[in-house]
Amino acid sequence: MTSISPLYLPSRLAKVLVLSVFCVTVIVPQNVGAASVADTLIVPDAIPVARGDFIRAAVRVLRMSVGSGKSTLPYVRVPQALKPYIETAHNKGALEVFGTDLQLARSITRGQAVSVLARLQGLTGESSGAAYQDISRGTPEAQAAPIAVKLGWIDPVSSTHFGSRRVLKGSDAKTLLRKLTGEPEPVKSSLNRYQRKVTPDTNISTPQKVSVVVTSVGTSSSRLPKAQILEAIWSYVGDHFLYSENIDPEEAAYRAAEAIVESLNEPYTTFLRPAGINSLETQIQGVVTGIGAQVEQRHNILTIVSPLRSSPAEAAGLKPNDEILAADGVNLVGMPFLEAVDLVRGPKGSKVRLTIRRDGREFEVSVTRDTVRVPEIEETWQDGIAIVRLMQFGKATENDLRGTMRSIQLKNPKGVVLDLRSNPGGLLHAANIVVSNFVPFGTVVARIVSRDGTRADDTSDSPTIRSDIPMVVLVNEGSASASEIVAGALQDHGRATVVGTKTFGKGTVQQVVRFNDESGLKVTVAEWRTPNGRKIDGAGLHPDVTVQYDSERDEQLVKALEILR
Repeated sequence: MTSISPLYLPSRLAKVLVLSVFCVTVIVPQNVGAASVADTLIVPDAIPVARGDFIRAAVRVLRMSVGSGKSTLPYVRVPQALKPYIETAHNKGALEVFGTDLQLARSITRGQAVSVLARLQGLTGESSGAAYQDISRGTPEAQAAPIAVKLGWIDPVSSTHFGSRRVLKGSDAKTLLRKLTGEPEPVKSSLNRYQRKVTPDTNISTPQKVSVVVTSVGTSSSRLPKAQILEAIWSYVGDHFLYSENIDPEEAAYRAAEAIVESLNEPYTTFLRPAGINSLETQIQGVVTGIGAQVEQRHNILTIVSPLRSSPAEAAGLKPNDEILAADGVNLVGMPFLEAVDLVRGPKGSKVRLTIRRDGREFEVSVTRDTVRVPEIEETWQDGIAIVRLMQFGKATENDLRGTMRSIQLKNPKGVVLDLRSNPGGLLHAANIVVSNFVPFGTVVARIVSRDGTRADDTSDSPTIRSDIPMVVLVNEGSASASEIVAGALQDHGRATVVGTKTFGKGTVQQVVRFNDESGLKVTVAEWRTPNGRKIDGAGLHPDVTVQYDSERDEQLVKALEILR
């Protein structure tokens, strides 16, 4: 696939577990005593409840012993934070209703919910005679629904229909669990239920015009804007939308998240669906599948930052700043980033026909997809000069480069060429490690500007290459992000001569937050400047010596060797 955008990441991805689009918390598995429903199921009343959240809440309110989380389970995609609760439910046979793919982030239905609760308590039975028309006989729902109605947990929607496929919303789920445990309903406030002062406690049922009052809460940005309106919309759709089969809670949640992020109008802040964040992590490990190009979405257009070396994109002649307008005839302009990426990527060996715009000219190119393994570090020698090419700033650079540079120093080179051309960036820490090979301990690599202020990112290792050994850094328009950090730092400190063409111009820092359904948020949290305070974002880094690339004769490398001789 086309890999995710160049970025800077912390050395470890932050992991945050999300209960719903509107409620984020950290789940800490543990054996607990009594827990109220309100404290256990932290989901707004009008929002559908995820399967994983309901199972966890059910196990807790029933005061069941929580599993260790170390057992091997016959399910796919179970987040570690939910695994102890899934283990407990599995041992009770309570998950049969879901099959082998639990899809824990999807909304739970009424039928599924009562099936889980009945099995957790060891209650089984079969409806005799008056089976509900919306439940197939012999299924877990057929056993559980009559029990749930008889015990007063939940009412059927009619004498012939249980409402098995209706999505269970927060208020209904809390009522169900309270009836199950005998916990009294909380006293409702007399304030308007849609004022921000009160958590909504009922669904909108009026089939006419809905009026929503939202009071101001100062300038706090921690609350979801128009939360009550969004909840009211979703509640009303769930109750009255004619084509109920078109309601897909998971898709609606993802699109809402994407819309929130897109409203920020910042190209490097992106909501990542599960496939996207997994691709990002794979890329950092040095493996990408598809056409093998780093891409960003700029002005709603999928844009190539750099084709990876020896990739199908490079073989097809794609270049930095090429705009991908369509894939196999499907217009990608304005399409959400990951949807566009999904249409470009595909199985190894398959072909994709791309419509490309370059310098205002449009043309088509066919690319055969493949698995691209990125060899991050490549070392060659010419006339006693070491040429070190870095293809990206991933784990290999972070872990192995200093060892490579020590070996080079033992050979007493006449000079060093650090080739960062078409290197789209990667890990911020890897950039720091690269610079540390050439400058004294404690040297400023970059100045990071965030909402909390400005801090200096300094080297924490001693150099591996002697200071009297001259060096040149090669850059081009595909050198971005961490590449620009390294080139800018070495240029500002007078340690290297920068040769080539103006760089890409990405000077912001991204951090990734991962949620429990394997989706994530890549968000811009800071901007970096060179040690001397130069701003690179949008402007790029200008070389000391400008040399255009010539495919017949690598004039940029020739100039670098000339400077060092």
